[in-house]
Amino acid sequence: MTVTGEILTTWRRPRDLLRGKLAEGPREDRALAVLMGACSLIFVAQWPALSRAATLDPSVPLDARIGGALMATVFILPIALYALAAISHLVAKAFGGKGSHSGARLALFWALLCTTPLMLLNGLVAGFLGQGLQATLVGVIVLLAFLWLWLTLLVEAERG
Repeated sequence: MTVTGEILTTWRRPRDLLRGKLAEGPREDRALAVLMGACSLIFVAQWPALSRAATLDPSVPLDARIGGALMATVFILPIALYALAAISHLVAKAFGGKGSHSGARLALFWALLCTTPLMLLNGLVAGFLGQGLQATLVGVIVLLAFLWLWLTLLVEAERG
């Protein structure tokens, strides 16, 4: 199945999809590819808002803003997400989780990838309309969707 097909399936049947991925065994190469794909799309989602900000305040040029966003999302964010996945696994283990570190990583990274289309929408709203009620509302929807999907996938991964 294609990645976009798997993303759509995740929104309909998240537990089934994760069970299938976990049945393939621990694959760190795929987990890293999912994470880097998600981080790359998050980076692209920031471009409209960065362009708007550079237009409104030319004291910081667009290329500097994009360079900072690249450093944050493609180099620093993956390290932070690996740490978050480890912490979430340890918390789940404290509550009786029987999964593995690789399952917790896959749950987090896959949830992040599945919410990137919403993040792209959020970036467009922030770029075209600027900061305001609409951008805040879309941002809250993105956050809630991510948290719901991540927790659903994490619970499935920690069932063991």
